[in-house]
Amino acid sequence: MMGYNNLWIVMVPMALCACTAHAQDKPATASPPRSPGVEAPAQRLPTDIRRVTLIVRDMETSLRLYRDVVGLQVNYDTVVETSGVALPAGEPGAKARLVLLNSNDPFIGWIGLMQWVSPPLPDPGPYPKRMGPGGTVIVMNTDDVDGRCAAAAKIRGVTMTAPPRMQEYPGRNGGPVIRVRGCNFFDPDGTLIEMNQILK
Repeated sequence: MMGYNNLWIVMVPMALCACTAHAQDKPATASPPRSPGVEAPAQRLPTDIRRVTLIVRDMETSLRLYRDVVGLQVNYDTVVETSGVALPAGEPGAKARLVLLNSNDPFIGWIGLMQWVSPPLPDPGPYPKRMGPGGTVIVMNTDDVDGRCAAAAKIRGVTMTAPPRMQEYPGRNGGPVIRVRGCNFFDPDGTLIEMNQILK
């Protein structure tokens, strides 16, 4: 579940948003980072996971987390008209602000943020503090887990569930133990983030 370049994002069960398709998007030519014990498929698989899109209450608060603290780069920021059907949220014809952010790869591992602005979505109230089926976890690998976790804890609406600590996982296919320092927190809309730093 972890990559070796900074901010490589891995996603576990979640809804992906295909609300925008850009003809100019092309697969990256550079090879993705490799994890010990994981070999590239002999033949290219039919699908890439492009991004996860999160529906947020307040765009500026979410940008303070994902852009300013996590360190992702904004590459797209616009207002789109939504059908309320393909992406079943909001009223037909409602307008939403869509911001896309990338990490190190120009094609995969992105995060999208969407906030309905006209009319806004109803406030769903406090998000659950325990996870269950249908929950979402985004796992990130970063360069300074202690500093970024401390900064994330200061964002309004972030709930820390575990401070930075050392963890060890069995190696893949008999490989060396995987050593990780990481923290966990809910973002301001209830998506759980696991932020890791891979150690030698």
